[in-house]
Amino acid sequence: MKTDYRLTEYLNKTISTIIFTLIALFVLYPLVYVVSAAFSPGTGIASVNIIPFGDGFTIKHFQRLFTETLYGRWFLNTLYIAASTSLLTVFITSLAAYVYSRFHFSFKKPLLMSYLILQIFPSFVGMVAIYVILLRINGLDTLWGLVLVYVAGNLPYNTWLVKNYMDTVSRNLDEAARIDGAGHFKIFTSIMLPIAKPIISFLAITSFTAPWMDYIFPRMVLRSVENQTLALGLFGFVTDKKNEFTTFAAGSLIVAIPFILFFLLSQKLMVTSFSGAAVKE
Repeated sequence: MKTDYRLTEYLNKTISTIIFTLIALFVLYPLVYVVSAAFSPGTGIASVNIIPFGDGFTIKHFQRLFTETLYGRWFLNTLYIAASTSLLTVFITSLAAYVYSRFHFSFKKPLLMSYLILQIFPSFVGMVAIYVILLRINGLDTLWGLVLVYVAGNLPYNTWLVKNYMDTVSRNLDEAARIDGAGHFKIFTSIMLPIAKPIISFLAITSFTAPWMDYIFPRMVLRSVENQTLALGLFGFVTDKKNEFTTFAAGSLIVAIPFILFFLLSQKLMVTSFSGAAVKE
């Protein structure tokens, strides 16, 4: 009986190991293939060997990105858009959420319900209206115009999200602060924001990462080459008229490095924020 049990356990472990190894290879191979393509000679995807690094090693694609293209400019454009979107979203959303959480005024519930209704419809439904508005305010082919689109799209759902979190914060803290002579803005900055740090950190991270590889709205708003984002610039290498997959892979690899570092740092911030949250009702 013991021999049969050990044999069964050994077979289960072996089969599980084989299955998970195959799954890991299936998931990791595309990533390894892109890394290999970034350092492989040639240009098109057909010239890349299916065996990683089977055709040799070169860094000419990385050199071409920074000498023959506007990759550095695209990177700075994307960084500006992402940072501006994150800062404005956090500032406006946290203020709006505090007002909805702590104040009572007319049409409060209808306004909150309108946020939910707006969130039901995908943002692509209003692309024509967005285009017309940007055209009339001279926001087309400008970075601030694209930031405006992202911030406006972030407000409805995120206001609900932060507002629900602030609702759980004890109102006794507000009353104690008012007894000490603090006003609403002082309560917001000194009490509410530190307590709401976990949800604010989450909002800042998601608002920063979302614009990095978005393609649809930059394609609609931005026209000139020097104002393009990384998504537009990189996808320009793999169009019907171009087949520069290796250059595309090199650019994607460079984007991934700071993105991974940011994710690791922000993940640590998220854990620290949640562990340091104040006691709520």
